[in-house]
Amino acid sequence: MNDLIADALTRIRNAAMRKLDVTTLIHSNTVEGVVNVLQQKEYVDSFQVVEGDHNKKTIKVTLKYDDNDNNVINELKRLSKSGRRVYKNASELKSFKNGYGTIVVSTNKGVISNDEAYKLNVGGEVLCSVW
Repeated sequence: MNDLIADALTRIRNAAMRKLDVTTLIHSNTVEGVVNVLQQKEYVDSFQVVEGDHNKKTIKVTLKYDDNDNNVINELKRLSKSGRRVYKNASELKSFKNGYGTIVVSTNKGVISNDEAYKLNVGGEVLCSVW
């Protein structure tokens, strides 16, 4: 597995399509940061880091649905890939989908949302977008 972020996003999308309550992701600090941003922006209900066999950690993510049993995530897309990295400065991160969406950015301040990156005036690698 080369791209753990793409794998995590695909697992969340697949679980949402099947209307599952919980999905399990492979742990890395970056994936944990992405899921933390998704929880802060209320796209997922909760997450928990679980210790496994042989010191292998996983992340147990509880998905969030609205009153009509529709997933609150309309689109979850990987933007920066291993073959083509995408970087943006703070002024380019001001708004996404007129404020209805969120861009997850990896900065020197950690993995944060585009709103927070704009407030802190930092740019970085654009990991994924969600709305």
